[in-house]
Amino acid sequence: MRIRQGELCDRAYLEELQRRASLANPGDTPHLLEQPEVIALPEWQLSSGRVLVAESASVMLGFAVLLAPLEGSAELTGVFVEPGCWRKGIGLRLVQACMSRARSEAARRISVVVNPHAADFYRACGFAPTGTTRTQFGLAFLMSLPL
Repeated sequence: MRIRQGELCDRAYLEELQRRASLANPGDTPHLLEQPEVIALPEWQLSSGRVLVAESASVMLGFAVLLAPLEGSAELTGVFVEPGCWRKGIGLRLVQACMSRARSEAARRISVVVNPHAADFYRACGFAPTGTTRTQFGLAFLMSLPL
């Protein structure tokens, strides 16, 4: 498996991957069926190099979006892995690639807004809770990973 920068031509496939991964989580399904438009990968994130893709044998298995650091903190806006590939280390590899990228951009930490269903994954990657917030889907955790 390798991690590479996402390209504009990946957009449609990655959005469908995000949809599959999101709908595989029963806690998110009702919200996503009500608001399918929230599954979107903005073109600017791809064109500005903010998307990292995990692939094996030219098959995209997952992706992460890491925004450029502001005041020392880079924001991870999502990690999505094909449901059939969960628990195989792909998400962790994507987070590790984001950590390397953030360090190279002088970030001191990575922050993420996490729905309750994904909190255990982020904890396993080293993120710690720093608070809570409300999103359009309800309560979410604020988590941070020092670099």
